[in-house]
Amino acid sequence: MPFAPVLHAEWIKIRTLRSLLGSLAAILVATAAFSALASVDADDSDPLYSMFFGISFGQIAAIAFGTTAVSSEFRGGALRLSLAAVPDRVCWFAAKAAAIALPTLAVGLFTGLVTFLGGRAALGASAPGWAEGLRGAVGCGLYLTLMALFAAGVAAVLRSGTATLSVLIPFLLIVSFVLGDLSGGVADLLPDRAGQVALHSAWNGTLGPWSGLAVTALWTAAALLAGGWSLRRRDA
Repeated sequence: MPFAPVLHAEWIKIRTLRSLLGSLAAILVATAAFSALASVDADDSDPLYSMFFGISFGQIAAIAFGTTAVSSEFRGGALRLSLAAVPDRVCWFAAKAAAIALPTLAVGLFTGLVTFLGGRAALGASAPGWAEGLRGAVGCGLYLTLMALFAAGVAAVLRSGTATLSVLIPFLLIVSFVLGDLSGGVADLLPDRAGQVALHSAWNGTLGPWSGLAVTALWTAAALLAGGWSLRRRDA
């Protein structure tokens, strides 16, 4: 079956599930709202990260979106129906990943722009310049997309939304910070810490904004490859 109709079918699934649309909306609301609050009380040490501070909360919504989009296939025999219509599992999983990535990227870029404009209004004269701010806005969109896809790959391996969220959310909110305090530069290669370099005005580590996003992309690619391998090897 051609890729385009498979992608269209997966997009229909996403837009007809209220929980998924709610997760997309939560990306914008959580990121922009918490970023605005942080910008009001920001200091001058890292104005760009103050402007995009809400990404720590918005990424939870992005992860929930990617997780739910995949894990819903493993409930009630939905995956059997999907694979009956599209026997090529690689094609189906690629379409599912694309159907997750495209709306997340669109919402993420819009979120980055809204957050940047709100931060400029809140920070006033201390706000980063347009070039740095737009780099942060693009980085915001790319980072949210990569995290949604990373979660989708993990969900394909674990085959459970509860298990995936139980692993990823504590990791991002607790383990990553603990490892960052204990292990120094090694923790900078974790997917969340590497990707968020693009949201900092300055960074003491070895990664830059785009190389940090590249590291996150490698984590995402590994998760998707593992998810595709699991999908091919295990019964529906």
